Amino acid sequence: MVTNEYLQFSEEVKQAQKDGKPIVALESTIISHGMPYPQNVETAKRVEAIIRENGAVPATMAIMDGKIKVGLNDEELEFLAKEQNVVKVSRRDFPSVLSLKQTGATTVAATMICAKLAGIDVFVTGGIGGVHRGAELTMDISADLQELAKTEVAVVCAGAKSILDIGLTLEYLETYGVPVIGYNTDEFPAFYTRKSGFGVDVNGQTPGAIAEMLQTKWELGLSGGAVIGNPVPQEFDMEEMGIKEIIESALEEAKVQGISGKETTPFLLNRVKELSEGKTLETNIALVENNALVGAQIAVSLIKLRK
Repeated sequence: MVTNEYLQFSEEVKQAQKDGKPIVALESTIISHGMPYPQNVETAKRVEAIIRENGAVPATMAIMDGKIKVGLNDEELEFLAKEQNVVKVSRRDFPSVLSLKQTGATTVAATMICAKLAGIDVFVTGGIGGVHRGAELTMDISADLQELAKTEVAVVCAGAKSILDIGLTLEYLETYGVPVIGYNTDEFPAFYTRKSGFGVDVNGQTPGAIAEMLQTKWELGLSGGAVIGNPVPQEFDMEEMGIKEIIESALEEAKVQGISGKETTPFLLNRVKELSEGKTLETNIALVENNALVGAQIAVSLIKLRK
């Protein structure tokens, strides 16, 4: 663990580290950019509660007042949920956001960096970024993938967002040696749906089995993280809704409007929510809560292994 002047731990996280309790990292762009108010702050608090109920301690990450916050209180969560001028932070943005003392919400890549600095092994999110459709022309590839290749943090997610090119995303991860583990599934989930048509590297059937794989990887000195694909609960699977058609329509609108870069994902997620009449938001909330449950169980299993 690297402790430096930029890290500021909440009292709860500080105590958990002192007591050797499992800690689970959480991102904050899902609060500032991923969901509308008040669902964003309600979901953030519920996810933290699920992690506590399952024997671990939540550490939501954000940048505030020139510090990387490792664990947020209720007032800070509420502020992030309502504030309009929040910078979406990836690896490249740390120097400017910290030095200018801006408020920043952490993406998957940024949260992995924060977790590594804070000595946290497990991170829960909704879905990872990946290779965007048409990337052979735009070179639009999420920084999340490079971070997974070099930062030793396990990311529990509902797969890659189905607005992406999932096949190319998995090819990219394979090239960089990132294990893709399915939690009780042989098929990589596609965020809103349980199935993507693409396989995983291995089916991890219990949190304990996944913890053993992670521990083995890191004991061998193999750099980089791992992706744990945890399918959305069956009752929220959107396959029957024609989610593919909705996504295609949103992608076409983004193209017509000339939306690109870091604005692409927020636009698409919001448009997909509108076209699905709010159903994707319900699914998003359900899958994040489900990931929090599994992530906490994996973190607890890792601590038991090490003891």
